[in-house]
Amino acid sequence: MAGLTVAAVALPLALAFGVASGADAAAGLVTAIIAGVLLGVLGGAPYQISGPTGAMSAVLIVLTARYGIEAVWIAGVLAGVMLLLLGILRLGRIVSLIPAPVIAGFTSGIAIIIAFGQIDNALGIKTPPAENVIAKLEYYFAHGIAPNWGAVTVTLLAVAVMVLWPRVAAVQRVPGSLAAIVIATLVAVLAGWQVPVIGAIPRTILLENRLDLRTVPWDALPHLIVPAMSVAALGAIESLLCGAVAGNMTGIRLHNNVELAAQGIGNIVIPFFGGVPATAAIARTSVNVKSGGVTRVASIVHGVALLLAALLFAGAIGRVPLAALAGVLMVTAWRMNEWHAIHFFFGKRLKHAMIAFTITLVATVLLDLTQAIVIGFGISTLIFVAQMSDLHIARRPVDVAHLADAGHRFVHPDKPLAVYYLSGPLFFAAARKLVEEVEAQDSADATLILSLRGVPLVDATGIEVLRELWQRQRQGGGDLLLAAVQPRVETLLARSGFTDTVGRERLFWSADRAILSLGADLPPVAADAEPSGDFDATLVITPH
Repeated sequence: MAGLTVAAVALPLALAFGVASGADAAAGLVTAIIAGVLLGVLGGAPYQISGPTGAMSAVLIVLTARYGIEAVWIAGVLAGVMLLLLGILRLGRIVSLIPAPVIAGFTSGIAIIIAFGQIDNALGIKTPPAENVIAKLEYYFAHGIAPNWGAVTVTLLAVAVMVLWPRVAAVQRVPGSLAAIVIATLVAVLAGWQVPVIGAIPRTILLENRLDLRTVPWDALPHLIVPAMSVAALGAIESLLCGAVAGNMTGIRLHNNVELAAQGIGNIVIPFFGGVPATAAIARTSVNVKSGGVTRVASIVHGVALLLAALLFAGAIGRVPLAALAGVLMVTAWRMNEWHAIHFFFGKRLKHAMIAFTITLVATVLLDLTQAIVIGFGISTLIFVAQMSDLHIARRPVDVAHLADAGHRFVHPDKPLAVYYLSGPLFFAAARKLVEEVEAQDSADATLILSLRGVPLVDATGIEVLRELWQRQRQGGGDLLLAAVQPRVETLLARSGFTDTVGRERLFWSADRAILSLGADLPPVAADAEPSGDFDATLVITPH
């Protein structure tokens, strides 16, 4: 039963996304059929439902406008090979490295592309393909628009049904998208409106227009590598995110690498039937899970049901107005935005997330998905480095006189003594800040204690800075001691030779043990020595 429910949801979406891809409704239907059966068998989890998606159609429509439908098929095969290699090389976790604002940004960008891409169908007009939203808008303003008001009415009706249908409890078993298309089609037919329709649907899954290796323009192949990377990147992201969401719903973990390999095989096969690139679909997978479909049978049944629909109802499907599909796609585009994430970023005024989201969105609309992801990831990386470079340094001078009154003696009681508490990674972007802080606060004859309890990692630059500070203090008659060094950092210091250079006796369990080791009557305390508990550093460390 779950498979039939998913098929009811998938049918109108397959038709719509086929048209939105720059192909036709039949291509979307064939894609859903083959992906449903093949990926249902091979996928990385039993609950995944794959097929054409809105996000993928936004990428493909640009590719179709630029190179033609044959380029979509070739890019699909190339993307399939890339996905297969990602799975074989076990790189399924790489998608988790993409920050949430970047994913939300290109999802919203894709939603804009989908919505603007349906303006022609919504208005019942035909304009030349455009490479991006701006070019499309420029054409409208330059040449004007003469809308088909019947098509406009059908679009608005489909939108209204999509929006209002979920509010009617009695009809919840019928998907809103299917209801919108059926109602809008009936109204258009009964009213006798002359509006563009889907047209003939072949009663076969082997379409006349399909990839044929004998006619492939091999000289154009290099130009399709980057578009194929866009298709592969989106396929990986959508499939793995879908699996993560459904995995939380079912408790069944998605095998990322198996899923990527399966998506690769599916996308290699589908173009030879005339379909467009596919990926796992979150909406259809969620419907499947909520309907109790947690075995592979559901996906297979959904594919077979779509095949039967194509064979038995091809005539009726062919009379569906393109404007009805436009209405469904516009509502789908609105809903696919990650509104909860957007509200979180902007409602909480998370500046860095807002910047990454906005730049990725703009790049997606104006450029292409691969460039948008690279730009968004690059911006997020720069923001991350900037945040990580904000090393927190707190200096606390030590009251030597107070210690002397308590009975502790020092070899050089007249020399300044200070503790620096560091918090944050000590790496290339932040290390120089430590040198500048020390040089501004203390002379080279001071004894400095660096408490590294808040330092989770150091890199080569950080180690070199520590070595530089040690040499500065030693040459000036002072000293440098390290305290509370975390095990991982201590291992790196030892491996780099720093520990051997300065002597292990300069590493201490805590800042208070380092302070007490400076007394003439106390031997140096090793880094692995347990604290005695008889000394409270707060008594001798002067607050700011």
